[in-house]
Amino acid sequence: MQWNETIRLFRGGMPLRRHWAHFRCYDCSFTGTEAVDYLHNLLRDNHNFGPEVTRYQTLQLLRKFLKAHVIEDVKGRHGTEDFEDNGHLYRFPTLSPLKSFPARPVIKDCSDLPRLIRWDDYEELPQQENFVPVKSAVLTSDLWNKRHSVAIGDVHECKLIRRKAITSKQVDHIWKSMTVAHLQRVLGLKTLDGVLNPAHVNGKHIVHNVFSVNKAGIVVLENKAEDMPYWVVTAMKCLANWPNGNESKQPVYPGFERDVLRTVADYYQRLKEPLLTFHLYEVFVNILSLLPVQEAASEALQVSCLLLPPPNRRRLQLLLRLMARVCQNPQLPPLNDTIATRTLMVQMFSQCVLGSADDMDLDELLATKLVTFMMEHHNTIFQVPAKLRCQVEEHLSHLKRAQFQKSYPEVYHSRFPTEESKAAVIPEKTPRLKPNLMFFSIKKPFQPFQRSWSFRA
Repeated sequence: MQWNETIRLFRGGMPLRRHWAHFRCYDCSFTGTEAVDYLHNLLRDNHNFGPEVTRYQTLQLLRKFLKAHVIEDVKGRHGTEDFEDNGHLYRFPTLSPLKSFPARPVIKDCSDLPRLIRWDDYEELPQQENFVPVKSAVLTSDLWNKRHSVAIGDVHECKLIRRKAITSKQVDHIWKSMTVAHLQRVLGLKTLDGVLNPAHVNGKHIVHNVFSVNKAGIVVLENKAEDMPYWVVTAMKCLANWPNGNESKQPVYPGFERDVLRTVADYYQRLKEPLLTFHLYEVFVNILSLLPVQEAASEALQVSCLLLPPPNRRRLQLLLRLMARVCQNPQLPPLNDTIATRTLMVQMFSQCVLGSADDMDLDELLATKLVTFMMEHHNTIFQVPAKLRCQVEEHLSHLKRAQFQKSYPEVYHSRFPTEESKAAVIPEKTPRLKPNLMFFSIKKPFQPFQRSWSFRA
């Protein structure tokens, strides 16, 4: 856990010395400013966080440390006061500040993981008892020729087969099982225990994210009530296409673009849950270790984003595309007087993308690095992994063929003969026809039957 690792590094390297306050001496202590300086440099040099970490984010983390009793003031108080970046004195408590996690049972088998559907999982379709008799058709010369060509052995006899169709529920289960297994391989983990609970994965969401998209690859929602409000979409288009995105023809005044950005930010910051959801928090935290390898990180994000509910995936796609366009638009005026546009966008929306339900976590710092990577590669991370799609399609095809083989073994072996069955077949002799009755070509099994008969004298 990166929370505990950060605490170990902070406690092990933070310089401690003697300080005087109110005519009293305090050994092994440090000031608030000294703690912010040291922890800020520590986080910036750590590959899990990077140089994007700001001093304000470091201050917020130290306030979490004070609330979680990782540090305390020199009088032993913690949680009641707010940590300040000044000369106030603090120290480390004697008790262990590391966060304990409940022991999770080791999975000995795959019973907790979604199982792939086999051909014997299908329910038998009810058979119709009453059939309407089919009227006999008029026997024409073409029909006579086809029937007798079957008897001769030129073509296989056609049989009407009632196949058992795969239901949408079974398709959803297959996509869920193979997506979770693919995610585990991409992350390089032996098990997803403690990272992802398969019960929180919805197969319908995966199928919807794969197939229900528009030409731009953005998810299309079936229920329009789950979509973003029209005024938010309009504001995002205005910023994304600045200065030609003002479709509503609103009057443009100095600072208009800042008000539009504040409108979009206000909508995203009021969401009840981060876009990547609380259930998938550990999944995306594990991806942070793959960011130095762009290809591996992109594939892991592709698979992980398929697990999102479609409304969340759509909001995330539109947000990251907006952030990328705003940062790359030289015609857009500065959106802040002191902060660069790229830094402003990441700081403003990072907590809307990734967040933890636990207050004692590093979600703010981790979100900054993850959102920066996702913004720079937003065109790639929302593509469906070609390898995963191919594997699912092959499994579905094999599933249909295996079920067909069980239901109709004779017809299956006639259509898909094996090498052994081909060697066991002995070619029959072609029946010899009298030349004075009709002319028959062996090379053309369906030569039209002629009504005119020719006899030789």
